[in-house]
Amino acid sequence: MTCNKEISYSDLKALLAKGSGLVVDVRSKDEVDRGRIPGSIHIPVENVESDISLDASEFHSKFGVVKPSLDSSELVFHCQMGKRGDVATEKARGLGFKKARNYAGGYKEWSDKGGK
Repeated sequence: MTCNKEISYSDLKALLAKGSGLVVDVRSKDEVDRGRIPGSIHIPVENVESDISLDASEFHSKFGVVKPSLDSSELVFHCQMGKRGDVATEKARGLGFKKARNYAGGYKEWSDKGGK
């Protein structure tokens, strides 16, 4: 059984406050350059499958963070408003990250709520 596919703003804030989890921003570089969720890494949605398939050392070398395990419930994707984040979450789940989640509110909700 898989866990809920979405994570709320408050749950994402709590996850980040704990200093755990991996938040992946799947927006374009131009969008990310205008603002991002602190601590997130950038993997454009079209690169999710190839980048999340890297072995652990390649992933760490490319992104500077530990690659999440397949059973991690702390792998979260997001975009601007939810659609691309959902696509990325489905791609990750298809590669075995069965507990990957989408922050459906996206960067728009994060910035609207002052999530900085």
